[in-house]
Amino acid sequence: MKMKIAIFSDNFYPEISGISDSVLMLGGELSKLGHEVHFFGAKYSRKDYEKANLPCGELDLGEKIKFHRFWSLPMIGSPTGQSRVVIPFGLRVLKYKKEKFDVIYTQSPYGMGTEALFMSRLLRIPLIGTNHTTITEYTRYLPLNNKFFDFLALNFVSWYYNRCKFVTSPYVGILDEMKKYGFKRESMELSNPIDLKNFFPVSEQEKKELKNKFNFTDKTILYAGKIAPEKQVDVIIKAMTEIIKNIPDAMLAITGFGIAESDFKKLAQNLGVGDKVKFFGRVDDQTHAQTYKACELFVVMSTAETQCISMMKAMASGIPVLGADAWALPGYIGRDEKVGFVIPVGDDKKLAEKITFLLGNKEKAREMGKNGIEYVKQFSASSVAKQWEAIFSQYLNK
Repeated sequence: MKMKIAIFSDNFYPEISGISDSVLMLGGELSKLGHEVHFFGAKYSRKDYEKANLPCGELDLGEKIKFHRFWSLPMIGSPTGQSRVVIPFGLRVLKYKKEKFDVIYTQSPYGMGTEALFMSRLLRIPLIGTNHTTITEYTRYLPLNNKFFDFLALNFVSWYYNRCKFVTSPYVGILDEMKKYGFKRESMELSNPIDLKNFFPVSEQEKKELKNKFNFTDKTILYAGKIAPEKQVDVIIKAMTEIIKNIPDAMLAITGFGIAESDFKKLAQNLGVGDKVKFFGRVDDQTHAQTYKACELFVVMSTAETQCISMMKAMASGIPVLGADAWALPGYIGRDEKVGFVIPVGDDKKLAEKITFLLGNKEKAREMGKNGIEYVKQFSASSVAKQWEAIFSQYLNK
């Protein structure tokens, strides 16, 4: 049965976000399976597109994919400087009654998520949800950053997802946390889709050519993603001070942007590694994929990951990964050291030690890279889309 699917997301294109990338990829794959996909997101300003170096306008993803934008306000304290807030009115979803959606898929409980809930209730359409977010890691951006507010936020999130027929998360720990606050719906851990078409290993010759293109050394470390406080890029920069003592030609490449970028640039200069840390800002999709292929390993010391799509792209590209011992990262990296290393949160010394080891042991790095390639195959976009197709079909008439 071919379905008409409405996908609601508070984080959406052109905002730099793993959630945005994931839902766009999933929607594209579902359309390839013959389903009609309608994306509902905030209306972004021209400046938001410019911050991401993207042309203002919608993506052309084919005739089976349509976009609907709701009026929004800038989010104060946004980690990317792009985030928008949709004020839910509820009744505006009634104009979509004629679309006769089969299922509504919500990514978050906020403005757009509330609109999804309104549509589900008013038009009697099944609501399926995914919780991507470690909510207590993001309440820091709100003016009322305290334990009581965390308590309220967790209760609200659990209440919201109890309104869904079925709920997933890329990290089972998020589901377990909600259960402590009253969440009772049927649920399961389900990975976000990984782009295996654009992220893959290259030959030594191609790697060398890409290094020349970006002026990378043979000992280049990569971080890609949002540059915000919870991402703890400062830990990686601090580790560089130790790494270059043993490996003088080591360098750190950083792609992405966010509110902490200027602080991290200053930190690199103050620590004397400014010439070893290269900030690329937001890069186009082709360059983004090429930077992975031109590096030796990937590092993420974030304390707010429910999966980390950037890290999974690194595995697909055949390079080892190092990640903080926080939330979902240890589960995806594993503690068996087959695809990389788990590092204690904030421990720049241990991080420097493991990076130095891998940069000096090509065989071990190559072995981890190969293991990573095999590991992420199970999370291919086509595979995950088929799982979602089965879930949506199961709940159509419930």
